[in-house]
Amino acid sequence: MAEKLLILSDMWGVKKGLWITSYFGYLQQYYDITFYDCQQLANIDELINTEENLHKAFTNGGIDTAVAHLLKKEKEASHVLAFSTGGTIAWKAALKGLPMKSLTAISATRIRMEDASPEVDMNLIFGECDKFKPEMKWAKEVGVSLNIIPSFGHELYSDEKIIGDVCMELLHKVTKKAV
Repeated sequence: MAEKLLILSDMWGVKKGLWITSYFGYLQQYYDITFYDCQQLANIDELINTEENLHKAFTNGGIDTAVAHLLKKEKEASHVLAFSTGGTIAWKAALKGLPMKSLTAISATRIRMEDASPEVDMNLIFGECDKFKPEMKWAKEVGVSLNIIPSFGHELYSDEKIIGDVCMELLHKVTKKAV
């Protein structure tokens, strides 16, 4: 039986997420995938989908709503792959008891504001040029390591090379057990 993988979108959800299909292409053969569009998880229905409006909707209760919904929906320990705002939602859900085997969070925007880290195997990936990445001082204070990718910005998760690298690492988690 395949291991379960939760995938949490960035703040755009499926509206601007064609890149997400590349992750599915690599991973669906080896994982039982459950996908969450973060806008739907947060009950956000923005008429004008601007970055500013979406950001406001998430920071003014949307993130907390998404965390609450995720905690209600998921009871089984899973691997989690999350992008940007989805990474923040996964982090907060893990702190509130969401069962997780591992967390791969790419460009998790607001974890830098947290003062505790979940007790889970983590891969926190950020682009070197991402203005939302946490400082190394923060990482040290909360006891996590940051995987900084040189020359990339916030949306590195949509780059085919990064997609391949992240997926290979996730595939290694499930294929190494079979050997």
